[in-house]
Amino acid sequence: MMSDTKLTLGPLLYNWPAERRRDFYFAIADDSPYDVVHVGEVVCSKRQPFLDACLGEIVGRLAAAGKEVVLSSLMLVTSRPEREAAIGLAAAAGDYLVEANDISAAAALTGYPFMIGPMVNVYNEDTVAQLAGLGATRFCLPAELPLPAIAKLAKADGVEFEIQAFGRLPLAISSRCYHARLHHLHKDGCRFVCNQDPDGLTVRTLDDEPFLAMNGTQTLSHHYQRLLGEVPDLVNAGITHLRLWPQDCDMVAVGRTYRDLLDGMIDAEEAAERLGDVVPEAEFANGFIHGRQGTALVRA
Repeated sequence: MMSDTKLTLGPLLYNWPAERRRDFYFAIADDSPYDVVHVGEVVCSKRQPFLDACLGEIVGRLAAAGKEVVLSSLMLVTSRPEREAAIGLAAAAGDYLVEANDISAAAALTGYPFMIGPMVNVYNEDTVAQLAGLGATRFCLPAELPLPAIAKLAKADGVEFEIQAFGRLPLAISSRCYHARLHHLHKDGCRFVCNQDPDGLTVRTLDDEPFLAMNGTQTLSHHYQRLLGEVPDLVNAGITHLRLWPQDCDMVAVGRTYRDLLDGMIDAEEAAERLGDVVPEAEFANGFIHGRQGTALVRA
C-alpha cells in the first residue's frame, strides 16, 4: 500500500545560518508528516560549525517528535579531519542510522547498520549485495536510474530502497569551490559567500538559458525533481521511502502534499498544482525515471 511508504527529508544541502537551521528543523519536528529526517553537513566541512551550534537541539526535538533521525556524512572526504569525522560517525551508529555519502564512510561503518546515500554509485545488483554484506540496510538510489533498473535493484531481500522525489538533484561534488571563485576568493578564505544563495545559484549557458545550479563545491540540477504520477509504480517496484530535498520554500507544505498523495487523498494532478503554488519559480522535471534526459517533464 502506498500509505505505508515513508517520507524522508534529505539533509540540507545549502549554507543556512545556525538559527535558521534550528527553526527549520523545529518546524519539521512539530508540524510535518516526515517519517525520517536526515541531519548532517554533506557538502562542505567548513560549514560544520553552523550545524554543530544547534545539532543537539535539532536531534533532540526531532527524536521527541517521533521522527527517525539519520546522520548524513560528507559527500567528498579529502583531508585527515574529514576522514576522522567520517570515522567518528561510527560512534553514533549504535543510536542512529548513519548515511554514508562517500565510500570511505561506508568502510568506517562496516559492522554497523548504515545506509547508502545517492552520491555513492549503486547501479547493479552485485553492488547492492556487496554493500549489504558490509551492513547497509537502506539505499537511496542515484537519480539517473530509469524505472526498469530501479525495479531490478529493489528486488533485493532484506534492504530498503529510497528514491529522490522532490527538489534539486545533487549531481556532482568537487574539491574546488565555485562560489569562492565567482567572488574572486580562495577556497580557504571563502567568507562563506555560498550563504548568499540559500537555494543554490543558477548557472546559465552562453545563450542565457538556465542549465545547472551551484552550491559551494557542489553541482546541482537547475530543475526540481518531481515524481508524482510515477509513485504507484515505484511503490509496486519495491520502493519503501520517498526522499524530498530541503529547498528554500515551505517544506512542511511539500511534505503534506506527498503524504496526501500517498494516502490517496489527492491525485497526481492536484499534487502538481500544490507544488507549483509552493515553489512557483521552479521548473520541474522527471525525465530520468522515464529513460529520457533529466530535464524532460513527462506526463506519467
